[in-house]
Amino acid sequence: MSATVVLPRLKPLSARKGAILSVLDVGTSKIVCLVAQLQPWEGAEGLTNRTHLARILGIGHHRSTGLKAGAIVDLEAAETAIRHAVHAAERMAKVEIQSVIVNLTGGRIASQRLSSSVVARGTVGDAEIQRALRLATAGGVGQGRITLHSIPLAYTLDSQAGIADPTGMLGEKLSIDLHVVGAQAAAARNLMLAVQRCHLDVEAVVATPYAAGLSALSDDEAEMGVVVVDCGGGTTSVGVFEAGHLVHADALAVGGHHVTMDVARGLATKLSAAERLKTLHGACIASAADERDLIHVPTVDEDERALAAHLPKSHLVRIVRPRVEEILELVRDRLGDAGHGPRPGRRIVLTGGASQLAGLPETARRILEGPVRIGRPLGIKGLPEAAKGPAFTAAVGLLVYPQVAHAERFDTRGGQTGGAEGQGYISRVGRWLRESF
Repeated sequence: MSATVVLPRLKPLSARKGAILSVLDVGTSKIVCLVAQLQPWEGAEGLTNRTHLARILGIGHHRSTGLKAGAIVDLEAAETAIRHAVHAAERMAKVEIQSVIVNLTGGRIASQRLSSSVVARGTVGDAEIQRALRLATAGGVGQGRITLHSIPLAYTLDSQAGIADPTGMLGEKLSIDLHVVGAQAAAARNLMLAVQRCHLDVEAVVATPYAAGLSALSDDEAEMGVVVVDCGGGTTSVGVFEAGHLVHADALAVGGHHVTMDVARGLATKLSAAERLKTLHGACIASAADERDLIHVPTVDEDERALAAHLPKSHLVRIVRPRVEEILELVRDRLGDAGHGPRPGRRIVLTGGASQLAGLPETARRILEGPVRIGRPLGIKGLPEAAKGPAFTAAVGLLVYPQVAHAERFDTRGGQTGGAEGQGYISRVGRWLRESF
């Protein structure tokens, strides 16, 4: 398998025309399908980079099965869950979904910063940019890995740095600073296989932290610098945005489900009861009333008879708090190792279903050392009230992605890179899946 494999780019989204778009958020705890109508607009205050307003036509969600740590481990179970979510969205929108944009959380998402320089010889055109891209990505993203995103952070032309797009400019030496987000090819391939088995085409695969940031961040936040922490059930993914670009992405195979497992073990109760206790009473900050407040904990004796127990809430807090702190400390350490440690004034935005745990913003503010807020979908119309929270941030971000995907640049020469013509590795896999199933 070639290390330079990348996903085919989306067809350009016309700023003057509307479109119907379907997306699929495949998570460890839930699967969400959205059908939306994208209408051209000039952008709202704080969201001027968006060319379209998304209005939800249909929404379907189903409990996720067949996934662990964001990756598919049971293909048939995952396919069934995807079908349920897609069919619910189709019924509500009264349309038949043909293709979707999906997100990838598992597969060891990681970033690389690449750079190169080429001789421009006068006016800079696409040929010079392609040569710079080809030289920068010559080493690939690693054996068995696939490129999800290839984002130019800046160009330098001779001594002029910070150029957004050098096309048409004059110069002799062109340099490019490139951010590449990669993942395990097997994880992406199995995700595509599950979707294709539902007779759906995959238009693009988007890294979850990128989608979450596109949905929850305002222009100013992305420009000044912000860390997006998407707290999912099986994973915690991280995206760092600076100067309006995604500059770092990472993912940890630990999330809200691990907190639930700790509660189930610590209180000797079933997983379903542990999830309910975590959601209703869980917190990662102790309070004076915790010793007085009693919670009902269903337990099971040796004869499998349900028994009732009442324990102080403090017992639950003492179980939840260490795991949450461990996850945030892992995020802090990984950010530090990547050169994105704490910076004065840099905001932390928490998204994902697990971000709703009581006391999490305060704990994150202490460990990650920055102002913290809960991120919710911005600039979206027609979402039901229950879907306006942080749990649906990544799904909405997939609707935003086609509006910014044109900024990504790939080496389009040769079949391996899967350029705009769609003749790359992913397209060939897609054709094989359609013909085989």
